[in-house]
Amino acid sequence: MTEGNDRFESFDDEDGNRDRYEDRYEDGHEDPRGSRDPRDPGLPGSGGDAEPGPGGPPRIPPPRASVEDTGLALPEPAATPGPAPLVLEHRILKSLLGAWALAACSADETTAVEEHLGHCGSCADEALRLREAVGLLHPAESLDLDPTLRTRVLTSCLDRRPPRIPVPEWAAPYDAETARLDALLQDIGGSEWHAPVRLRWFEGDGPTSRRTTVAGVIAHLLSVDGLVAVALGLDDPLGGTAAERPTPQERTEAYWRASNVPPTRSVRRPWREQSHTIVRTASFVEGGAPHARAVERGADSGLLTVAYGGFELPLSDSLLDRAFETWVHAGDIADAVDYPYEPPAPRHLHRMIDLAARMLPVSLAERRRAGLSAAPARHLVTAGAPGRSLRLEIEGSGGGEWLIPLDSPGAVGSAEREVAHVALDGVEFCRLAAGHVSPEEAAAGQDGDREVIRDVLFAAASLSRM
Repeated sequence: MTEGNDRFESFDDEDGNRDRYEDRYEDGHEDPRGSRDPRDPGLPGSGGDAEPGPGGPPRIPPPRASVEDTGLALPEPAATPGPAPLVLEHRILKSLLGAWALAACSADETTAVEEHLGHCGSCADEALRLREAVGLLHPAESLDLDPTLRTRVLTSCLDRRPPRIPVPEWAAPYDAETARLDALLQDIGGSEWHAPVRLRWFEGDGPTSRRTTVAGVIAHLLSVDGLVAVALGLDDPLGGTAAERPTPQERTEAYWRASNVPPTRSVRRPWREQSHTIVRTASFVEGGAPHARAVERGADSGLLTVAYGGFELPLSDSLLDRAFETWVHAGDIADAVDYPYEPPAPRHLHRMIDLAARMLPVSLAERRRAGLSAAPARHLVTAGAPGRSLRLEIEGSGGGEWLIPLDSPGAVGSAEREVAHVALDGVEFCRLAAGHVSPEEAAAGQDGDREVIRDVLFAAASLSRM
């Protein structure tokens, strides 16, 4: 039905209802629904296969199948032409071998040289020699930090800005060695705390040892350092655990027995806190403000003593002794976990050697009383008088010379009455005093009375203990 310029087109929808849609054509305007191609199969009367009636196929054709779903081979991508390989003459390639060994060639030159080395034997031999020479020019360096780095940095900082309460000189070795050991412990892994360690020392005329772990060594240091803490009026790390005797070995065994499980890495914290407290308290003692509980025992570092069960040491010597043992056991731990570890600073090593040299006359006298000396005292010497002496010469860093009285601990060493001379390296002497090398194996230069030399070397080994 037509009326004017309006045309009404109607059809039945899917529900059978008859709707009316109006399309308006105006002169000079296109259909708002867009133009239609008469050949479009979706249009009535177009002759196409699709009819727009209900139930007919969709007006929009389905998507085409992808080539990946058809099983056909994918088309080859267009090849991108690359740069042509570098072609060089033999003499030029040979002249590049030095730069190639130093990794100074460009990528194209490196490719050309390595391609040439695959079929030129003379150049391949020359390249191998050049690479070996480069390796000699650049020796391999360890990636591990220098263990003394922390000590040097702290020393530099303290030189620039001294602390309000400086650490006494006699306490500095203990402060440095505990800090170095703590740096080692910070670097090792969790499983390495259970690595086996063998504590070694000399007893009587032979070596002895005790097997433990890295954590067990720190527990040992915590227990023995506790003797210094108790002398300073601080808390005893053993708490209510009582040792049969207040010796380093008995205290260690008591601590190990009191633990429900073998020591673990958790022992590091109380050991480090105790070492900090000992150094801090010792600094106050030196400055005239001792801990309240240490007042009754004497507030001076020269009067305050530390009892080790069978003997006593002044506080200053005791901290040197603890610094020496900390270094020795840190070396035991470093060997167990394959960690580089250096000797103490020369000035600290010298003080440790000096303590051992001063303790040698007492060790000689104790061996004589025990019947272990091959050369008994030949002349009784009153205290303060000169007597027969051995010249102990320590070479290397931290070394020096000491005259060791032989017949009495109270005698004075005399160069005029020198009967023997022994020379050792500083670290070797410390290993001997730690019981880590036997007197027979100590690399010592000897001159004079052989029996006296043997007694002094055995007395040095007898200074060691667990």
